[in-house]
Amino acid sequence: MNEYSPEQPADWQLIRSEAGPHIKLFQVRYDWMRNPRNGAEERMVILEGRDSANVIAITPEQEVVLVRQYRFGIQDYTLELPGGLMEAGESLQAAAMRELAEETGFTGVDWTYLGKFPSNPVFMNSYIHHWLLRGAQFTEVPRLDDGEAVELVFIPVAQLRQALMEGQFQHPHTIMALWFFLHKFGN
Repeated sequence: MNEYSPEQPADWQLIRSEAGPHIKLFQVRYDWMRNPRNGAEERMVILEGRDSANVIAITPEQEVVLVRQYRFGIQDYTLELPGGLMEAGESLQAAAMRELAEETGFTGVDWTYLGKFPSNPVFMNSYIHHWLLRGAQFTEVPRLDDGEAVELVFIPVAQLRQALMEGQFQHPHTIMALWFFLHKFGN
């Protein structure tokens, strides 16, 4: 058994991996891991999936384009940034552009990559990539997936920090992107 040290923890050891069931958006993988602290072997559940993108789209009127949609996990509506999973072989920016257009009908050309964060490092192997679009224009009819129903909501950029602090956003991907944006651009 490895000695545990809080200053420099030992690495977890992968014993074996096994494919689990495929569920709508993810492939389940089971990893048997050895705990470096006590040597115990545990089966961990990993959801393998494609990376995703979300977009802070700002209109010429300085409003952020948001979507209100029903989230089945919490059985309630959330106010969030438009976004979704990348398609196979799709570039990061192409995914952001496609998701924004599909969910909102907004497009534009002034794109800035803000960064990425793990989707949920507890049990997922994917990342969420955050994008900023300035000068977003409504140019096409949204093309929603069969499982989507969204309402467009607009919040002035000047009120974004207040909305965030008041808890108007509950989706962690949206919260992370907005904090990143507000920190980077000081709005």
